[in-house]
Amino acid sequence: MLLDADRRVRQARLHIVEFRGFERFIQGRPFREIPTLVQRLCGICPVSHLLAASKACDHFVIGKAKITPSAEKLRRLLHYGQVLQSNALHFFHLASPDLLFGFDDDAAHRNVVGVINDHPELGLRGIRMRKYGQEIIRILTGKRVHGTGSIPGGFLTPLSTGNRELLLRDIDGIIEWCQASTALARDIFLSNQPAHTLFGQTESAFMSLVDANGAADLYDGVLRVTGADGRIMVDGHQPSHYHDLIREEVKPWSYMKFPYLSSFGRQAGYYRVGPLARVNNSACMPTPHAEEARREFAAFGEGKPVQATLAQHWARMIDTLLCAEVIRELLLDPDIVGTDLMTSGDPLREGVGVIEAPRGTLIHHYRLDDDDNIQFANLIVSTTHNNRGMNDSVRAVAAEYFDGREITEGLLNRIEVAIRAYDPCLSCATHALGQMPLVIEAISPEGQIQSQLIRHADGLMERSPA
Repeated sequence: MLLDADRRVRQARLHIVEFRGFERFIQGRPFREIPTLVQRLCGICPVSHLLAASKACDHFVIGKAKITPSAEKLRRLLHYGQVLQSNALHFFHLASPDLLFGFDDDAAHRNVVGVINDHPELGLRGIRMRKYGQEIIRILTGKRVHGTGSIPGGFLTPLSTGNRELLLRDIDGIIEWCQASTALARDIFLSNQPAHTLFGQTESAFMSLVDANGAADLYDGVLRVTGADGRIMVDGHQPSHYHDLIREEVKPWSYMKFPYLSSFGRQAGYYRVGPLARVNNSACMPTPHAEEARREFAAFGEGKPVQATLAQHWARMIDTLLCAEVIRELLLDPDIVGTDLMTSGDPLREGVGVIEAPRGTLIHHYRLDDDDNIQFANLIVSTTHNNRGMNDSVRAVAAEYFDGREITEGLLNRIEVAIRAYDPCLSCATHALGQMPLVIEAISPEGQIQSQLIRHADGLMERSPA
């Protein structure tokens, strides 16, 4: 935090200082390795990287042809299961302690164990919802984390009728839990107005994939951007031409880039992605319960996109409800147990794969050399798209809650709450490995550290003297 002469916050920045290097690591590798290899970017959303890379590498096998209906529906089932379990993990394990107990609750209690002890039914619901999504991943890829299923040109193994029946047995209960969780997230957000709307406030456009009818689609579609005023700024943009839409700005104080819409400039081209974008951007949800929830969410916005940082939790649970309903539709589709899983075609030398990961729009872009190895790679992950949004929210919280004297644990907690609302994956965004401690510094106009608070990776707090 940079202070002015009156010790008020003039600027606040989220510094990401872990080294970015994965785009270089995969250069020179055979393209068929890439979908499995890039999963190692993350242990939370590896399926998203598997599928985005598979879509990009499809071009190296089948060119402009489409994969078979069964292969596509298996990929969709895998993806919607991944988003369901990731959203459940974030909401119940990471966000609900803040939302249920308050930002000033003791850290020893403000965690998932506290939720399970105080709200056992709710805690158990979150565990079981996540387990269901993980079971989909295990069945389709062989493992809950870093399995193999989707490959360039199609899908590796079919879904057996026995496993389909196993997944169908529990899906109606999962949908009911998702409905209840959506109502809970809504009620928590609405229960403390206007504070929850004003917390970490920022205003932006929103980008996501939609289908040909403008409905939310997490696996495929075209890019749409809706402005803060509710007007559509970009529509029908082909994901393969993302580079005509987006530029990536580099700043000297972060290894995470700052994307913006190139035709609107660095300031006017500010946008966010993720569940909030998907709900704001969609003309409708393709399933009945999720659409009912979307309409209620849209009504709160009164004709404009909902901008509130904390409304992302409400949107995330609408997103989760959509996933559960789509999973049921896919499991009832006869193609889901089909065995025609591979396609052939006229190969290309360049491929782009775009998908809606749990945290938002994910882009994988590759080019091949003459030996069919990766010559060029560019990955724009969801957290990178949200970099400016997180910085703006951190700045708003710091300006509101810093008392001008000392950084407190309460301020640190609130900054964490603002960042956590975006469900960031810094290992994806910086392509780094390991836990990162949180350091907050208040710097005077003369460049001196006035106050500093450090929370180490093991949770221990350290205050450095001014």
